[in-house]
Amino acid sequence: MTARDGGYVSGRHKIDDYGGGGFRFAEMSHRGSILALPSGVSAASLTRAADIDEAIIDRALAESGGLDVFVVGTGQDLLPLAAGVRARLRAAGVGCEAMATGAAVRTYNILVDEDRRVGALLIAV
Repeated sequence: MTARDGGYVSGRHKIDDYGGGGFRFAEMSHRGSILALPSGVSAASLTRAADIDEAIIDRALAESGGLDVFVVGTGQDLLPLAAGVRARLRAAGVGCEAMATGAAVRTYNILVDEDRRVGALLIAV
């Protein structure tokens, strides 16, 4: 991501590519993890699934404008999310799917194509 908009790109964007420690989207690349929401894509300072906490979920819920599904890419391997994270999403009425980042990127893109209200937290691989 460039320095424009303080590491934030407004609008909904599919993920064009991933790997090498980052992602390509919106005709740019970003090194590190990202939070992709209908309102925009921003950097997420997470490097491992264990760093995912209620604070990042609260941020996603506040900035998203409403979600039906939240996809979490936990890195190279599928790792379970903490019970508190799942409970926060469930309390907000948002479905959650955790999977390895590659699968999460593909799932997120399909849901965007279907015009679903989807967000994703993607740990860079």
